Parts: sequence; C-alpha cells; structure tokens
Amino acid sequence: MKLDIIAQIVQILKDAPEVGAIEIRRGLFGAWSSVRVSKAGHPATNAGGHLIVSQAAGPALVAGGAPDAEGQAPAAPPPSPPKSQLLEIKSPMVGTFYQSPEPGAQPYVKVGSRVNVGQVVCIIEAMKIMNEIESEVSGVIRELAAQNAQPVEFGQALFRVDPHG
Repeated sequence: MKLDIIAQIVQILKDAPEVGAIEIRRGLFGAWSSVRVSKAGHPATNAGGHLIVSQAAGPALVAGGAPDAEGQAPAAPPPSPPKSQLLEIKSPMVGTFYQSPEPGAQPYVKVGSRVNVGQVVCIIEAMKIMNEIESEVSGVIRELAAQNAQPVEFGQALFRVDPHG
C-alpha cells in the first residue's frame, strides 16, 4: 500500500472522531479485498496481511466499502450474530467448491452428518486440480455455508460444525 493512501486514511481518522479504526484486507497480488471501518471503542484486531489504523473509543459500526471522498464509508447491514458454539471448516484456497466426488454422486457430508478430523468433506477445484478438503474438527455438520459448484475464497466458511453434537 502506498504511503499517500495511508496518510489519507490517517487523515480520515483525525477528521472523524467517531471512527476508531479502519481495517484494509489485501487479497492476492496486493489487491484490496475488503475495507472495514469501526467506531471508536471497538478496534479491529490485527491478523496477518492486514493494515489496521486506529484511535480512541465508542460503539461499533462496520462498513462494507472503501471510504468516499468525504471519508464516510457506505452503510452496510449489521453482521449476523456470531455462531459462538459452531466451529467452521474453512476453504484453504481459492477455487470452485464441490460437495461430491463427481456429478450425480452423493455429497461427502450433509447437514446432520457426523465428521471426524481428517475426513474428506468436499473438493475444491483450483487450476483444474481437484483438492480433497479434510475436516480439521470433529462434530456434526449444522450448516452448509457454500453453494455447490460455486467459487469460494481463501478462508471462506464452507461448513459450520457443532463439536458437541
């Protein structure tokens, strides 16, 4: 990220005291994949590869796009409540998600299926290579978070698993 852009972000924070943090996530090859703006008091947490600029405190506001010329971020609907007891099986790569080993075959797992660590739960096709994705958790599949034959991003939730089920 260029220094002039960082300087503009810092200026937005100075000019808008209600803004506490701006988190910019970078995707592949340095492209911006998302921007999150938080009100003071709920600073963004740092994870690798992210730029987080923050200041003081107050309630949280999450925005889905880049700030405009006035430093205001477009409004976004509030995030859904966290599924605290469910663990996520996430995509380890960018590709196309498939629930079954071949068209017309039964899916590896369905909602209600029990999974164990190391069990194949789906396939992600990347660059014409079919990659079997194994579960890193044990439990019962409670939600299917990806659509069959649709693209998925790195780190995107594919399944939500109840470890106590």
